[in-house]
Amino acid sequence: MTSSRVRIRFSKHGKVRFTSHRDVARIWERALRRARVGVAYSAGFNPRPKIAFGLALSTGYSSDAEYLDVELDPDREAGVDAENLVAALTASLPAGMTALAAAGLAGGEPSLQHAVTSCTWRIDAAGADAVEASEALERALARSELLVQRERKGRLDTDDIRPAVLAAEVQGDITDGVRLIAELGTKPRAVRPPELLASLDPPLSILRAHRLHQWIATDGLQRREPLAVAELSVAGAGVAP
Repeated sequence: MTSSRVRIRFSKHGKVRFTSHRDVARIWERALRRARVGVAYSAGFNPRPKIAFGLALSTGYSSDAEYLDVELDPDREAGVDAENLVAALTASLPAGMTALAAAGLAGGEPSLQHAVTSCTWRIDAAGADAVEASEALERALARSELLVQRERKGRLDTDDIRPAVLAAEVQGDITDGVRLIAELGTKPRAVRPPELLASLDPPLSILRAHRLHQWIATDGLQRREPLAVAELSVAGAGVAP
């Protein structure tokens, strides 16, 4: 891998899911140092490693699809072996965080923040069984609007999230509630799993949320995951629009 930028995919499970996005960034800075990766640094009085993360994951949520882009210092890193890099990073990360894959990026690849257009979520909720939740979801998807309240700069605004609910279905009952799979858009503002649940009638309360995929739109309305690694490139989660 001779690219000057490397994209890394990682998972976040267990107690480490309660770390904030800022703390995750610090964890990765330490892990990259421990793995002896030649990361490029910014100039100035307070140099910072050139690391760019994808969409922030809410504290308490787990994920199998988190990403970061790392710029390499050409004077320190002539090339990186993806397999060895993944192993070295996983050994340097805390329990619950695992590096899954790494790949060099071609020049001109857009940032993760701008490129990701939707995420697929596994959502565990309370307040209904599978039949009741399916009926509530069917009613929601049949509506032209799904209004939720969001706070912006200290005030509440009402937004219509229906255009960003791209697909959703109820998988079935679980021990403490019901499980849904949903693909939620991220543009112009990401729809969060609790917002989908709050838009249902009756509303459901969230128990857990797990990010399964982040998706990048490509030409021809196709989509792909940000890291094109064969063993990780899986089809959609089977959700129906």
